[in-house]
Amino acid sequence: MLKDKLKKYKLILASGSPRRQQFFKDLDLDFEIRLKDVEEIYPPELKAVEITDFLAQLKADAFKDELQENEILVTSDTIVWHQNKALGKPKNAQEAFEMIKSMSGTTHEVITSVCFQTNAASTLFHDITKVTFKDLSDEAILYYIENYKPYDKAGAYGNQEWFGFMAVTKVEGSYTNVMGLPTAKVYEYLSTLV
Repeated sequence: MLKDKLKKYKLILASGSPRRQQFFKDLDLDFEIRLKDVEEIYPPELKAVEITDFLAQLKADAFKDELQENEILVTSDTIVWHQNKALGKPKNAQEAFEMIKSMSGTTHEVITSVCFQTNAASTLFHDITKVTFKDLSDEAILYYIENYKPYDKAGAYGNQEWFGFMAVTKVEGSYTNVMGLPTAKVYEYLSTLV
């Protein structure tokens, strides 16, 4: 399997996200975590996929001159794109409430870009999943924020938690992409590298 094919490489995941780390474990890949503090600021004129592509590449660029010949660095970024606006991680309960309320009864896009960097080349791809929420009461939204504190999640919600089970009526595309990584695409790409 892929794990054996990657034996002569060192796979590096540059992400503090527990969900992305778990996905790499669940894909049965040996990897190490390397983190850098990158200020995730993008030009205001960027839209949708351009934002996540820019940020995934920005995170990879921080490691540019440090990669050894056999190392493969993986960086990524996820946003929720709704009503022509990027919804990142909420700063507080009020912002989380406003984000979720704006998506109530509508469909939004979850966009993840993934960058693979070696000392010789860089490859970037993205995945888009459409997610539909049912109409949500203020009470349900407040309950979720208070009990699950979704401040580390783009769009202020986790598809894999109570909220996702209760609120999401339709997912079109990769389910794991909504949680921060299009795992099938990542696995497939790594397979082509070796």
